[in-house]
Amino acid sequence: MGHAAALGAHLVIVAVSVSLFSLRCALMMAGRPRWQARWLRILPHAVDTALLASGVWLMLLTRQFPFVNAWLSVKLLLVVAYIVLGNVALRRGATLRIRTLAAVAALLTIGWIILVALARDPLGPAAFLS
Repeated sequence: MGHAAALGAHLVIVAVSVSLFSLRCALMMAGRPRWQARWLRILPHAVDTALLASGVWLMLLTRQFPFVNAWLSVKLLLVVAYIVLGNVALRRGATLRIRTLAAVAALLTIGWIILVALARDPLGPAAFLS
């Protein structure tokens, strides 16, 4: 499969991953116990595994690697930040306020990741200003 297929798969999986995270956060903020449903706790792990695999697939196809290409290094570090913030939002946050702030920060981080990927520039959003 070529670059277009790999990129298409990656983008679809990103959309599914962010949608599942957003759904869980919305249910949690609304006080609905369904946010802890077994399938909503397990499915994101499978989707995120597919997301990681598709990212590695794209790296190999494009021959662009973290710590070689600056924009990809920043993107990888932002993914780690997103994972930490998502963990605070859905597991570790002591209060609903902390969880909500972490969820918003995680979604903003996703936006930043997307802008870094679109610009292929480590400055991400700032690259569009110049």
